[in-house]
Amino acid sequence: MDFRNGIFIITEEKNCPFYNVGEDIEVTAGALKLPASKPTCLILAKDVIELSSEDVAFETLQQGSSQSAKFECGGCAGIIRFEYKKEKDYATLQMKLLAAAERKHKIKQVAQYAEILRAIPIFRSLSDDDLLDLSTLLEFEDYEWGFPIAQKGDPASKLFIIISGRVEVLDDDGVVLAEMTIGDVFGEMSLLSGGTVTTTIQAAEPCKMATMSQKNFKHILNRFPTLQVFFYKLLVSRITTINLQRAEELSSGMVGQISDISPVELCQMINNNQKTGHLKIEANEMSGRLLFCEGEVIKADIGFQEGKDAFYEILSLTEGRFKFIQGLTRAERKLPVVGGFMAMLMEGMKRLDDRR
Repeated sequence: MDFRNGIFIITEEKNCPFYNVGEDIEVTAGALKLPASKPTCLILAKDVIELSSEDVAFETLQQGSSQSAKFECGGCAGIIRFEYKKEKDYATLQMKLLAAAERKHKIKQVAQYAEILRAIPIFRSLSDDDLLDLSTLLEFEDYEWGFPIAQKGDPASKLFIIISGRVEVLDDDGVVLAEMTIGDVFGEMSLLSGGTVTTTIQAAEPCKMATMSQKNFKHILNRFPTLQVFFYKLLVSRITTINLQRAEELSSGMVGQISDISPVELCQMINNNQKTGHLKIEANEMSGRLLFCEGEVIKADIGFQEGKDAFYEILSLTEGRFKFIQGLTRAERKLPVVGGFMAMLMEGMKRLDDRR
């Protein structure tokens, strides 16, 4: 089968799990080239292959119109629309040179910060080629002193890496809780949990940030498993830090709403402080409970589920009430541990991310 050469550009996108507006799809000498550093979507590949194998000119394929050549791929939960650019060889060559020039400019821009990026712990496990591919997904932005880079309550949209300068973490009253500087990362907690931004981050001096969109962040987690492990560990570490501030409340038991403190944070707090007792849950017309012995889960049930499945189900709750009561009976203390807490917590967070 013969395939015609052609370059398409993505012009619209809605909830596509892989691709962004402005990225190219190219067919050259029977080979299909999708956007760099992105996985291959078989649905899109099938659509492009069918277009390239037709005998009719690209411009006339769409509803008999010769004025535009717009196509769409809508075979999954998302949708993208892409447009045929040029048919002539010289135009295709011009587009290739333009794409090459854009990539060269991007690489040159990234090269300025190569040493900083390589020194950041999350990137140390990547090869030079992988780091270069990942770096092309970054955008570089400048922020003036006092600018609110991220504000509490805003939707999570970006991962931030500090390239130069210093930022401050502020509480609701504007008090500085912590500072971050070159090489530090923030924004991953909201992206992984699917929640809103939890604290306000403000530039303490002129800063340059390397940012990555939510979609590209999810893509690199799928492509580089080592980064997935790193970010989930970082999320757990951040939750631990937050929970240390709440630990004293557990000394005499605690009652509250799940909307105020998520089950992930609650369980991490109990584990971190090696507490023993009952965590009772009332949510969605169901009752559940987790029994902790020195911070480890020894029993879990909710509805008709028990064990690890019940633990994962409780972690997914977003509404309801909880009550923690210290102490276990002698018989309860002899129950075996359901599983390694940190392993179960990371698996639970991964399942939450997959659900979303």
